[in-house]
Amino acid sequence: MQGKDSYIRGIKKMREIRYTPVGVVHSPFKNVKGMPIQTVGAKGVGGTVEMDSRYQDGLKDLEGFSHIFLIYHFHLSKGYSLQVKPFMDDKVRGVFATRAPKRPNPIGISVVRFVKIQGCTLFIEDVDVVDGTPLLDIKPFVPEFDVREVVRTGWLSKKADKAHRIRADQRFRRNG
Repeated sequence: MQGKDSYIRGIKKMREIRYTPVGVVHSPFKNVKGMPIQTVGAKGVGGTVEMDSRYQDGLKDLEGFSHIFLIYHFHLSKGYSLQVKPFMDDKVRGVFATRAPKRPNPIGISVVRFVKIQGCTLFIEDVDVVDGTPLLDIKPFVPEFDVREVVRTGWLSKKADKAHRIRADQRFRRNG
């Protein structure tokens, strides 16, 4: 098990990883309370991504995609809990079996409809992100790479259909 031990030592030495936002997500949701908890509940909700101009050249060829992944920082979440009560359940679950924002690394992912680019602004739809959220990265959604045959969806198997109507409350906000 020498390999595993050196791997663990390597992780322990790496105390911090830093990212610089490449942009900011704008949406009609000025507050967490009442916003959709997944993009399926945000059908047709428009928003924009304002990219830092230093990254504009990286947007080349993006207009050929209908959907993109937004990878962002849950900036309103502080601290984390390894067990949380998710929006779609009344039972406490392990944070890694949920999409709750109060996690060891508060990173969110959303697949949104990509509409167009004007300069450093991306126009998007199906936005389930609070206004002012720092954007860490964008990746194109490619069905051949990203869609899998679903075999199991765990505790969500009888609850996922509720995501289009459930709205967020303050449970995962700073001091909330």
